[in-house]
Amino acid sequence: MDSVTQFTLGAVIGTVVLGRRLGVRRAAITGGILGTLPDLDVYLPADDPIESFVGHRGWSHSLIVHAVVTPLIAEGLVRMFAALRQARYLTWLAVMLCLATHALIDAMTVYGTRLFWPVWPEPLGAGSIFIIDPLFTLPLLVTMLWAFCRREWSPRFGKVLTVSLVISTAYLGWTLIGQRIAEVRGVDFLAARGIEPERLLAGPTPLNSLFWRVIAVDGPDYYHVYVPIVGDAASVMAYRHARWESGLICWAKRATLGDGLAGVIARFSDGFYQVTSHGEAVLVSDLRMGIYPDYVYQFAVAAREGDKIVEKSPSRVRGERRQIGDLEWLAAGVRGAKAVRPAEAGHILTDPPANLATADRQTNAC
Repeated sequence: MDSVTQFTLGAVIGTVVLGRRLGVRRAAITGGILGTLPDLDVYLPADDPIESFVGHRGWSHSLIVHAVVTPLIAEGLVRMFAALRQARYLTWLAVMLCLATHALIDAMTVYGTRLFWPVWPEPLGAGSIFIIDPLFTLPLLVTMLWAFCRREWSPRFGKVLTVSLVISTAYLGWTLIGQRIAEVRGVDFLAARGIEPERLLAGPTPLNSLFWRVIAVDGPDYYHVYVPIVGDAASVMAYRHARWESGLICWAKRATLGDGLAGVIARFSDGFYQVTSHGEAVLVSDLRMGIYPDYVYQFAVAAREGDKIVEKSPSRVRGERRQIGDLEWLAAGVRGAKAVRPAEAGHILTDPPANLATADRQTNAC
């Protein structure tokens, strides 16, 4: 999640556990700082942008590491604040919860989090909430701002604190339900057109949980199926895209299965990747984050040299985060209306689907 949300969540957790002992304001500030600590890994040096990309939310987000460092941090707080010297184990609890909730809320996003590193080094991610979601953050933010204006605990403040946590937690539960609804509708939509994808993932479109994008990977192609929760089956729209650009298919199949840079991204993305070109550069993109045609994480990993494709030092390629007409399209989807996304208008999935025999032959030729 974004830094504001992580600070806010930590502040509320810190206030819940330590507010009566430490004072509301100091507990909120302390919790907020603790809640942002795991993200300090972004300042650790990395050899290249891909290492930084796959390394984020690593050991610093592990619940095992949190359990190990909690006594150290907590004892420092006990020595810093006299009010906590008779509440040692309560302080331990506050530290562990502030760190752990950071990792757990990150694990609700599609990027994934290494919750059990080093025992289980692979990232785990539900993907049910967008990285910035005002409906989750706002109840907590209002409570945190009130906490900054208070010194002492009061029953009224305690009730508001409880209500804000209940609302935000219930909203997280709703996102899991919404994700399942979108996934089922996406599967049904594709199945009605004879498409049974190899991989499928449902995630919310930006800043909401009422309009979902289902990504379906099927060999050389992938599909975006946009599902409005409040709409009916007729409001669903789908688009077909090339997962491997023509002319790069054979290289992509080999490279993404290997140990090189393309393979690292393909495995980290759990198979939701795209291989395209930009000039002479060959790009590999993570389809889970961002939206066509410019994904958030796309990297130039190789280049054409005559008839060959040679791996190069990687560089991150940044495109336009928002395309013309996206805001209007997004608003229509949230309302449940059927709308064509202008940036994908040339890729609408036909009914019945168009024949892709040429691409299939090219794939089989490898």
